[in-house]
Amino acid sequence: MSSQRNQSQVRKRRVFYIPGYDPMPPRRYRELYRTESQAQARISGYEIAMAPKSAEGLFGWSVTSIQDGASVETEIEVLVWSDIVRDSMSASIPATYAQLAHTAWIYISTGALWRLMRLRKGPVIAALYPVAMLVSQLLVALAVVWASVVVAGWWGLFPGIAVAVALMLWFRKIDNRLFAYYLMHDYAYSAQLKGETPLKLKDRLAAFRKAIEAALISGVDEVLVVGHSSGAHLAVSVLADLIRDRAVPQQGAELSFLSLGQVVPMVSFLPNAQGLRSDLQFLSSSSAITWVDVSAPGDGCAFALCDPVAVTGVAGPEKRWPLVLSAAFTQTLLPERWKALRWRFFRLHFQYLCAFDKPGPYDYFRITAGPLTLKQRFLGRTPSRSRIETPVSKYTSVRP
Repeated sequence: MSSQRNQSQVRKRRVFYIPGYDPMPPRRYRELYRTESQAQARISGYEIAMAPKSAEGLFGWSVTSIQDGASVETEIEVLVWSDIVRDSMSASIPATYAQLAHTAWIYISTGALWRLMRLRKGPVIAALYPVAMLVSQLLVALAVVWASVVVAGWWGLFPGIAVAVALMLWFRKIDNRLFAYYLMHDYAYSAQLKGETPLKLKDRLAAFRKAIEAALISGVDEVLVVGHSSGAHLAVSVLADLIRDRAVPQQGAELSFLSLGQVVPMVSFLPNAQGLRSDLQFLSSSSAITWVDVSAPGDGCAFALCDPVAVTGVAGPEKRWPLVLSAAFTQTLLPERWKALRWRFFRLHFQYLCAFDKPGPYDYFRITAGPLTLKQRFLGRTPSRSRIETPVSKYTSVRP
């Protein structure tokens, strides 16, 4: 083990952030980090500042922070796959309804839906929401056609169809408020191959791996990979491949993995997810990494406090990761702020990347810009007593 790994203080760090299924440009994450880091610094009493990125990579920024008397330089890079997301969302309205039928059939026929409901009802309700919303929109449009025929006879059929089409196009236009199409595309993308990673995404993950591998020998003290939402299971696969191929040098940076608001079971419970299940099993027993999983029961879009390895049924006798912890929104946010955010489900799903009024052990900006490695920060920390570890998945096979 290198002397770097034994240092008590991080001076330089590389952070790689893998977003969830998000079609928006990565600059939104830069602005979010800028505003929320300043808010957290004011609350917690440390200094933090951002500047344009200086390291290689497509998109990111530099951070300088003084915390607990120590100065730390961090380079943050967003590992972009938003172009793949946008391409997968370009389906027409009829194609989206075909996706709905196909995705619903996969989750129902494989039994995955019922097993997911045994974990957390929140993310399952979130998964059923676009189905209910899109079916409701279709029924409203059909009702318009039926009413036109009732009022004007068959002469009203074509005008009714025209109004129904206009109505469906309007529903699609306002989806930035309803999120029905967006969520439908999200679940359809994960389920299209019954859990197998699409080829185009596999190629992108290989590029992510190269970037992380290069950072490990760049002279920094820690390389931290952050996977949010569906980005968490992508990070699992990238890091498992990296470690499996012995690409983590002995004389290099500390390798850390922080998964936030993960939805791993939505994929790992599907029949063709042998690759992901294998990666989960391998990563959970690796001594080459520190893996901390943070979620909160208040986040209805995540499988909160569900150990993704254990509930998938692939935990082996040598399992050591992840350390499952709660962000405890009800305790770390002021009552009035919690009340204001309680029903803003998508906003709460991003709270892990934001400032907390009463931060506990979890502080995103101390983790990404502070002087301690992820391992040091949570050394000796016991996992949440409310975590769920019961094996639930029907499919537990892993690839050879």
